[in-house]
Amino acid sequence: MAARVEAALAHNGIFVGESGTGTGKTFAYLIPALLSGKKLLISSGTKHLQEQIFERDLPLVRELLEIPVRAALLKGRANYLCLHRLQHCDGDRDIDERYLQRIRVWARHTRRGDLSEVSDVPEDATIWPLVTSTAENCLGSNCAHYHECFVNRARREALEADVVVINHHLFFADLALREEGFGQLLPGAEAIIFDEAHQLPEIASGFFGVSIGSHQLIGLSRDCIAEDVREHSELPQLKEQAAELEKATADLRLAMGVEPRRGPWAALAETGQVNAAVVGLRQKLSALVATLELAAVRGPGLGNCSRRAGELLDRLLTLTETTPPEYLCWFETTARGFALHLTALDIAASFQQHLDGDKAWIFTSATLTVSKRFDHYCAQLGLEHADTAQWDSPFDYQARTLLYIPVGLPSPAAADYTLQVVQAAVPVLRASRGRAFFLFTSHRALRQAAEAIAGTLDYPLLVQGSAPRTELLERFRAAGDAVLLGTGSFWEGVDVRGEALSCVIIDKLPFASPDEPILRARCQALEQAGRNPFLEYQLPAAVIALKQGVGRLIRDERDRGVLVLCDPRLLAKGYGKAFLGSLPPIPMTRDLGDVERFFSGSSVSGTNKKGG
Repeated sequence: MAARVEAALAHNGIFVGESGTGTGKTFAYLIPALLSGKKLLISSGTKHLQEQIFERDLPLVRELLEIPVRAALLKGRANYLCLHRLQHCDGDRDIDERYLQRIRVWARHTRRGDLSEVSDVPEDATIWPLVTSTAENCLGSNCAHYHECFVNRARREALEADVVVINHHLFFADLALREEGFGQLLPGAEAIIFDEAHQLPEIASGFFGVSIGSHQLIGLSRDCIAEDVREHSELPQLKEQAAELEKATADLRLAMGVEPRRGPWAALAETGQVNAAVVGLRQKLSALVATLELAAVRGPGLGNCSRRAGELLDRLLTLTETTPPEYLCWFETTARGFALHLTALDIAASFQQHLDGDKAWIFTSATLTVSKRFDHYCAQLGLEHADTAQWDSPFDYQARTLLYIPVGLPSPAAADYTLQVVQAAVPVLRASRGRAFFLFTSHRALRQAAEAIAGTLDYPLLVQGSAPRTELLERFRAAGDAVLLGTGSFWEGVDVRGEALSCVIIDKLPFASPDEPILRARCQALEQAGRNPFLEYQLPAAVIALKQGVGRLIRDERDRGVLVLCDPRLLAKGYGKAFLGSLPPIPMTRDLGDVERFFSGSSVSGTNKKGG
């Protein structure tokens, strides 16, 4: 793999490589990349992996090669303390004084201003948006703290570095919107390396479009009132219009229905109540825009509010007028808010435009292929002419793993499917003595299973949502015999090595919900083009998602465990072969006795058919 990466770096080529868990793909790209002497941009899928590359892998390779490479870690602005907003957040109705004081104490001595340094304030605390900036509310060079700004300091270090480690969201924010403002960084890079590259198509589709959310509108309203107090617009209607905007935003959320949901905007916009609420929101925002144009001269804060209001009005008009045929306009509502999105149905052409031929482009992940082929992934990003290669994991799956597919489960469409999955899983969990991830494809199934399994096991039960993700993982590792129930966020980016995780149970094949508005629109577009949306889009996406979940089980050569796939469609449907053919070569059984013998250390006497 390192040799193929080296060749792409030497000739400014495009290389797409899949290597299984444990192959050492991070070293396989870092070694030739550092030896190339090129200015590098390394992008990861998560902040956790970003920090791992920067703090652990990169220093190790740099020391082994004895190359004096300057490296920098750059995150999105929401990860850095904003000194201006910290100074002016007193009196905010949403403030938590305990957390505010802790942040103020930390702010006096931090050098980087990176929020990850603050371990005693939860990641989901409501104070963070009040002490960080967004691209919309940042004052830029007009800010009194501009020269000591932590975001600017991180950018300066990045511009001076030989290697910059970022994440995919930050890459696309700059590429598509120039939102993060480090426009000198990408042009200066000579090679772009994407780790966890399987996430790119979904993340890219979110940035090659337009969005507006209730939090942006309410944030604008409250900032207008706060800045008016500080900069004295002397326009008495400003506060009233800002308050009216917040009310109009709430009225639209109310008109969209009580239950949180997602769907095509066209169907919802046709209802009289929603249409009237949109018209009202446009009117209130337009009136505020006109007043802010007059107020902008009073100071940088009101000037910034004026710019933001104009941009939000443009977005609102774009989203609520005629949708271009190659895009989908859709909405999502939460308990308290909403968002409207204009999303490109095909991002291949947009992404291809940015593939600078004067750079090398490296894409790598453990899950890019379907039945050993890269066609689906490369087509999504317009990489049809890329060099591709695939390497299997070096782990001894034949000796150290077992795939169990329970007998007698009904169709996943059955009303009692989740309860029957739990009944099939409990004997496995007893045999494994806990030590398991129980993964679900929906929050509803997770809740049903949590209720059904409570009190049936003698092992600690950890349920996603009952505590922050990092805390649940810490408790899982510390317990040594826990059962963790999780959905999407536990399917990937989670690394638990050793006996604490000896079993992974997956409730059903991870096909996206047919009601998902983007999926439905993409499938309709493929059908209209005379193509098969199931085989070309839905099936490959589900195969890659399953491979991610399966990848939680074996993380190094000493790991040993059982994979339980509960979905009967694996063997009953023809497409089940695509899933099984994409898995590592795991011996398969349908006999619970084989599972019990595996965990007791006895030889397995089952069918021993290969899972892949």
